[in-house]
Amino acid sequence: MPENEMIEFFHEQIRLENHIVESITKSLKDVRNPVVKQVLQAIAFDSQKHAGIYNAAISVAKITPALTDKEYNDLKKIAEMHIADEERVLSALAKAMPKIRDEKIRLLLKSIVADENKHHELLETVMKLVVKKEAITEEDWWEILWKNVPFHGAPGG
Repeated sequence: MPENEMIEFFHEQIRLENHIVESITKSLKDVRNPVVKQVLQAIAFDSQKHAGIYNAAISVAKITPALTDKEYNDLKKIAEMHIADEERVLSALAKAMPKIRDEKIRLLLKSIVADENKHHELLETVMKLVVKKEAITEEDWWEILWKNVPFHGAPGG
């Protein structure tokens, strides 16, 4: 897909996601059931998140600045921290789920487990495919600087 067509597609998806958020937000005023209300709020939140991801895709489709070593290391720490937090949540849910008999509550907790698994996978994939590829290490900078320099600073080679 050509870049301009892809970017227009992303803009259209953003408009659709924002429409979903507006529609759900309006309908929530009349919803009294706490389970239904929370599920609808979660869907609206996911739609906001999706719009943000489409915006990020637009940025990537254009030009993304390379990351410095510090930015890469900071992002890596953040991702590792979130992955560890999600693993604690998943572990706690795995212990609690067999003890919960109410199917409505189990359904809600299963949706949280599914989300946490998706978050974990997404963070790992972002670190592998996006962040790592965009990072320019100090070693990379030196290679860029010295690769095409004749004699590499020594007289005559």
